[in-house]
Amino acid sequence: MSDLQPFQTILVCQGAEYQAVCRGLSRASGTLPSAIAIPVGRNSSTYLYEKFESKKELPSSVLVMGLCGSLTPRYTVGDILLYQDCIYQGSLLSCDRTLSAQLASPLQTEASLVTALTSDRVICHATEKRHLAQISGADVVDMEGFGILEFFRQFEVAVAMLRVVSDDCYHDVPDLTPALNSDGSLQPLPLAIAMLRQPIAATRLIRGAMLGLKILEEVTTLLFS
Repeated sequence: MSDLQPFQTILVCQGAEYQAVCRGLSRASGTLPSAIAIPVGRNSSTYLYEKFESKKELPSSVLVMGLCGSLTPRYTVGDILLYQDCIYQGSLLSCDRTLSAQLASPLQTEASLVTALTSDRVICHATEKRHLAQISGADVVDMEGFGILEFFRQFEVAVAMLRVVSDDCYHDVPDLTPALNSDGSLQPLPLAIAMLRQPIAATRLIRGAMLGLKILEEVTTLLFS
């Protein structure tokens, strides 16, 4: 799709999200952006400093893709969202409006514009999600958005963000924070323990993630075909 040729690079969290985007790109056509797997969480910023140590390798534009959690009843599992802004500890950074508009065009009415909260940990309790929405004004939560915007802002690189909701604001999810390594990867044993401690929540999380990943894959193909 010619409108999306400005995107040189897609950033997506390593693991299942990265694999979903790669599958989506494999079914697309034309000039495709390169997909780069980044660590989960705020460590993504450290990774970007190392990855783009040579400023000559900086892309002119970046699309961030992946999953997110809803903080409000307005958005539920499977919804496609375009970020307007990201909030972290009271600070706000905006995504590139022009790039976001170019993304919205092929998606037509399927994508909503939202404000995202960046968290240093997994928000696992439904009551906390709704409380965070009230005090921050954010619609969704992830662990990378603000750090990515902060990194690329200093180099005047345009950034757009598209994410799919994988868990809603009505149900708890297992606390996966202890399972996260310092490099942003998930440790299998702590992950399994966290899931086993809350089997119903774990089943709901897996179902939501599977639906979110399916839609993430489909929307990737749609955008670049």
